[in-house]
Amino acid sequence: MDSREFRRRGKEMVDYIADYLDGIEGRPVYPDVEPGYLRPLIPATAPQEPETYEDIIKDIEKIIMPGVTHWHSPYFFAYFPTASSYPAMLADMLCGAIGCIGFSWFKVVKLPFPQDQKIAMHSDFGDGSYP
Repeated sequence: MDSREFRRRGKEMVDYIADYLDGIEGRPVYPDVEPGYLRPLIPATAPQEPETYEDIIKDIEKIIMPGVTHWHSPYFFAYFPTASSYPAMLADMLCGAIGCIGFSWFKVVKLPFPQDQKIAMHSDFGDGSYP
């Protein structure tokens, strides 16, 4: 996947996620599958050739989603789904792109940005500006 395809597929994924969340109340809250349901639905070995993106999305809907508890459903009352807002999802994308784990084994020191960010977040939390 090059950057051009990444842009196209990323936009498609954002649409998929928005459609999923917009239509979540139409999905069953709890999975109606038994433990072990997944094994017979997936190949016994990893594919030798990549599947198309479209086939992967179809597999997610057909194979994965039936086994998912949909925490964002308005009919799910067990826990409140935190850190899954649209801004948090965008932040996850950026964090994935940066790929920083916040320290360096080379010098075994904490890197400045993650530590500074943590201090700023704690300060915001302490003064009530961060829920």
